[in-house]
Amino acid sequence: MRFFASLLVLVLFQVSASATDLYVNNKTGSDTNNGLTAEQRGPRVGPMRSITRALKAATAGDTIVVANTNEPYRESLTLQGSKHSSNGITPFRIQGNNAMIDGTSLIDDGAWEHATKTVFSFKPHLLTYQQLYHQGKPLARVVCDEMEQLDELQPMEWTLLDGRIYFCAEEDRLPQYYDLTYCGQPVGMTLYNVRGVVIEDLTIQGFQLDGINAHDNVFDATVLGCTLRGNGRSGMHIGGASRVKIEACLIGNNGKAQVHCSDYCRVTIDQCDLVDDPAAPTIQSAATPRIKVDGEPFQATE
Repeated sequence: MRFFASLLVLVLFQVSASATDLYVNNKTGSDTNNGLTAEQRGPRVGPMRSITRALKAATAGDTIVVANTNEPYRESLTLQGSKHSSNGITPFRIQGNNAMIDGTSLIDDGAWEHATKTVFSFKPHLLTYQQLYHQGKPLARVVCDEMEQLDELQPMEWTLLDGRIYFCAEEDRLPQYYDLTYCGQPVGMTLYNVRGVVIEDLTIQGFQLDGINAHDNVFDATVLGCTLRGNGRSGMHIGGASRVKIEACLIGNNGKAQVHCSDYCRVTIDQCDLVDDPAAPTIQSAATPRIKVDGEPFQATE
């Protein structure tokens, strides 16, 4: 019996020891590096430049350590299958160190067209859900149902109408004067068919649909200490039969809901700051998901 116990401990130790830390730095790194050190140590020995490259190199139970360089990572990420799951001992982890993943894109100066008075418009390439940002922060959105309401927009307000973004500029200023961006990529991070995943200390903003989308078959996943803001649909979507815990996160300024649940998912939300917005409820769900907020069942609404 002692032999088998010792053998089990040895196997578990070997599995745990096989997990690797992969380092990413979007300023000093290179995607030709092996990612095994946080600093450059020699030819091809140093941090990778992109999280995408680290995900390609990763295996089950690894940790991707993202450097906070004060420069956003402009990537759309996918975690899928066993290589992005726990190895049975350690979770697959993305350690963000408060770095930012940003999905916004610049607006071409020539894309703007005059609409009425000081209101201008352009057509984004991703429709349905959108956000407009000024200097990296979401601007106040006004819901307009018809063209006549555009005259009611105040300076620095915007609306999405008939597939176009309308922005009200200040008197005697054109949209090109402002540092304006919009949602240029669909989803910040997609999780699909993974188990034992921890996403921590990341800010994810500026994506047309969701900051994080646990699409389906996501089990034993934790989103910890993240800020999910200014995304077109929701800060986080959980769907299918996924089981997700959201802990100590700040989720706000998203277009349709802060947390969006669908299908048969089960979600636990603990110690989170969900910013209330009349146009975007804190939690939006169908009747079937099971949701607990700080230990109490959440009453689902359509």
